[in-house]
Amino acid sequence: MPTGKDTRPQIKNEEQYEALRDKGYSKEKSARIANSEGAEHRGGKAKKYEDRTKQSLYDEAKKVGIEGSSKMTKAQLAYALRHN
Repeated sequence: MPTGKDTRPQIKNEEQYEALRDKGYSKEKSARIANSEGAEHRGGKAKKYEDRTKQSLYDEAKKVGIEGSSKMTKAQLAYALRHN
């Protein structure tokens, strides 16, 4: 565990971590992705949340267990999925 003011865990791919944070991912999720083996070779195939239908976002939210998703707007669903 690091000491001092910077208590963030070591990030293996700092550039990818920062790019994910800029996209709105949480610190934890960004670190998990940036530190996963082979992450630089995966991903990029899913549509942006804004390009998907509300029903598609609702189905995804239901699958991952987001509470109250049936009453959310499309923008709220996208936000909830992005920050889950």
